[in-house]
Formats: sequence, structure tokens, C-alpha cells
Amino acid sequence: MEQSNNKTGIIVGIVAVLAIGAGLLWAVSSKKDDSKKTTNETSQTQQATQQPAVKSPGTIVVLASNTPSLSTLVTAVKAASLVDTLQGQGPFTVFAPTNAAFEALPAGTLDTLLKPENVNTLKSILTYHVVPGKILASDLKDGQVITTVQGGNLTVSIMGGKVYLTDAKGNKVVVEAADVNADNGVVHVIGGVLLPS
Repeated sequence: MEQSNNKTGIIVGIVAVLAIGAGLLWAVSSKKDDSKKTTNETSQTQQATQQPAVKSPGTIVVLASNTPSLSTLVTAVKAASLVDTLQGQGPFTVFAPTNAAFEALPAGTLDTLLKPENVNTLKSILTYHVVPGKILASDLKDGQVITTVQGGNLTVSIMGGKVYLTDAKGNKVVVEAADVNADNGVVHVIGGVLLPS
């Protein structure tokens, strides 16, 4: 009988040891999982903070200043004291002539416009390229007439999948690059200088 009790005691002891061992293994394993989870979460958080933020394009003036092919326009905007206006809240739509577009003007025209005594004429020409509100290329329709900040009108025509603007003098200018977004509006790069009446 005593031998039977001893056997039972040994079995109970072995079971107890196994149960404790299993408990310890479970605790260690659980701790490792938690540690992995924390490490993974930390790693994911670090990756999220290390990813570069989407850079804001800035205002229309900043965008134009960062575009080498629009440097003449930026010079003209500064000469006409329109920087503050085009950095305003807007939104504005700007039809921005390229350097090549300004170079295509009759010889000496740009130099004459940039003189302080011609600031009002320059301002009139530049504001003729600006429309209040944000107008995307998809908003433009064939035959549409757009009123500019200057007060004059531009006529839209769409041919062969390209958008053209006709100014008050009858000059037709192509939109070379559309929908360049800025913080305070949108820029459409054009291949000519638009002239008011």
C-alpha cells in the first residue's frame, strides 16, 4: 500500500513538473511573441516616419521659380510687382508663357515692357494670362470664352486633342503642358504670349 502511495506521489510530482515546465515555456514563448510584435511595431513606426513626406509644390510663383523654362515669366511678374498677388490665397489659373514664347515676341518688346515706365502695360499683359478660380484642362470646352483678371477675354478651341487659346488680337496659342498644380491654383504652360486689346 505504501509502495502504491509512493508511485502515485511520483506520478503527481512528474505531472506537476511537466505542468510547471509547460507553463514556463508558454510564458517565454508569449514574451518572445510580444517582443517580436513590439519590434515589428517599432520597425513599422520608424519606416513610416522615415518615408519622405509629399513635398508641396508651393504657390504659383514658387512653382514658376522652380521651373527653368518659366524664368522670363518670373522676371516679368517681379517687374510688374505681381508676386504678392500670385502668392495670395487664390485659387488662380495661370496660362504661363515659356521663355521661348517671350523670345518669339518682336525684337526689343520684352526689354521695353520690363522698363519701369511701362509697368502698367506689363501688368495688363500678365494679368491677361490669369483667370480667377481653378480651371483644369478637363473643364475647358471648344468655343468657351474665359474672362481674365485683366478684364479681357480668351477663346478656347480644341483641335486634334490639343487646347488652344485665342487672344484679343487673334493670336492662337497652344497649351503645351496642362494641369500643373500649385498650392493656390493651377498652371497651364503655353507656347505664346497672349495679348489684350
